[in-house]
Amino acid sequence: MMDTKALQVFLSVAGSLNFSRSAERLHMSVSAVSRTVQRLEDELGQSLLERDQRNMQLTPAGRTLRDYAQRSVSDWQNLRRQLRGDQQLAGEVNLYCSVTASYSILAPILEAFRQRQPGVELMMHTGDQADGVDRVLSGQDDVAVSGRPGYLPPRLAFLSLLQSPMVVCMPAADCAVRRMLLASDVAAADFDWSGIPFIVPERGVTKDLLDGWLDRRSSRPRIYAQVAGHEAIVAMVGLGLGVGIAPELVIQASGMASRVTAVPVWEPLPPLDIGLCSLNSRLEDPRVKSLWEVARQTYDSAL
Repeated sequence: MMDTKALQVFLSVAGSLNFSRSAERLHMSVSAVSRTVQRLEDELGQSLLERDQRNMQLTPAGRTLRDYAQRSVSDWQNLRRQLRGDQQLAGEVNLYCSVTASYSILAPILEAFRQRQPGVELMMHTGDQADGVDRVLSGQDDVAVSGRPGYLPPRLAFLSLLQSPMVVCMPAADCAVRRMLLASDVAAADFDWSGIPFIVPERGVTKDLLDGWLDRRSSRPRIYAQVAGHEAIVAMVGLGLGVGIAPELVIQASGMASRVTAVPVWEPLPPLDIGLCSLNSRLEDPRVKSLWEVARQTYDSAL
């Protein structure tokens, strides 16, 4: 009989499609993660993952087990809570966010939630916000702070909290990159971006926003670097290494606001819709539902 721990390991692998990354997140060895998946495959008599030297993806059986595992892990957690019979909510909620979001977005939510649910412990994990949706879909975290994806999977709920303008930024100090931009009319619709070094997100919602914006340009910039996290992009721009994009919220919170300036582009990027995401099934857990409602009330009252 499959145990809950094995299903949680599989959910992590199904979300990351990377044994090393899952092992790091689960604080396990890569071999232990691999053995757990192999044991599940042996029990089911089906391959769950298709692997080659460069890629990994779920098989049809793997997708079926992923959906089953998400339901089973959620049901098990609910059963444990019910059998304890506590009137006051207790236990844990796993929450994922970027470092910036932890204090610029979550601070008022967490303060209100602690007052309402003192028995619930929030287990916060930080990293690149671009990973938030995948971590929730894989069952690794209950809730994540994320930009709203262009496509919202049916099993994912999204609670919009605020919008932050996306800023194309350049170094504030005199440097080769700044001189290249100021040598011609950067605000013109036909500005030639082909020689401009650009620092871009590796993945995620803002990468999709940037790709769409660049597709509408008559020329594309030279990609100087692809990095994880808006904070790293702002830092690299401030050091004079290139032009980048970041939410205004991140720039103001980064401590680098004085070292970057906005590029007056012809067409602004769409704003980033920032909020919480969670599986619809996880919102049936009273702890997760309570956090969700506190977040909604906190930002509704701020409007």
